[in-house]
Amino acid sequence: MKKWYHDYGLQARMMLTMFLLAVVYLFFLAVILTFGGGGTYALIIFAAIFLFIQFFFSDKIVLWSMGGHIVSEQEEPRLHETVSRLCAIADLPKPKIAIVNSEVPNAFATGKSKGSAVIAVTTSLKQRLSQPELEAVLAHELSHVKNRDMVIITIASFLSTVAALLVRNMLFFGMGGDRDRKGTGAAIIIWIVSIAVWIISFLLIRALSRYREFAADRGSAIITGQPSHLASALMTISGVMERVPSRDLREVEAMNAFFIIPAISGESIMQLFSTHPSVEARIRALEKMERGMEF
Repeated sequence: MKKWYHDYGLQARMMLTMFLLAVVYLFFLAVILTFGGGGTYALIIFAAIFLFIQFFFSDKIVLWSMGGHIVSEQEEPRLHETVSRLCAIADLPKPKIAIVNSEVPNAFATGKSKGSAVIAVTTSLKQRLSQPELEAVLAHELSHVKNRDMVIITIASFLSTVAALLVRNMLFFGMGGDRDRKGTGAAIIIWIVSIAVWIISFLLIRALSRYREFAADRGSAIITGQPSHLASALMTISGVMERVPSRDLREVEAMNAFFIIPAISGESIMQLFSTHPSVEARIRALEKMERGMEF
């Protein structure tokens, strides 16, 4: 087992993100309670139930949305052996391992705790990477589990869903049947506040997500002792991603916050608000680690 580098910058950012989101959503809730009608309350209750289900069944929902399935040691002995060895180094309980049949080369970690974590890799990733590169990617995903940042991102992403639902469905749910000017004014106020809350949540989550990728890259370097292997894997994945059809990329874009490299189609707005730092910036950071091993 190697000594783990505690990234206090990541921990501080996670605490600050959750604090700011809590402030934003308490304000949001106060506006809803002040101006909302029966239809809005129904939407909030629906969103709360939805979030509860997603949090406690997040691993199953994510795997289902990606078409992934858990594999046994008999089905994937080499993958299991690799993850077991990396977990021993990182002092982690071994997570479940899943395979996703996809032409998009990627990997992700999901789950609400270390004990319920799932590490998933796509068939394309297994085919494209060398064993050292695959180990580096798996170590990156295990670092997300070790740092517990996947849980924070999951919770934060779920919270923003409430505002997004209101923005998209305000007219459908209405304001409890009110047709007067007061009811219309209240609906407009809630809609505007919902947009503001969603934008703030979006930016906070993106900022944390980008930093956590640097932290997981650093964790991979600690676990494997070879930052260059992850740098090589990132270059390989990025190069293959450019040749993946846009249709395949769009099908998995909703999972970008979880992926090691986002699946971004040419016309996607996600290019402007990426969940990840650029591959070039990540490789520069890994090259610096390789030169000085400053971790």
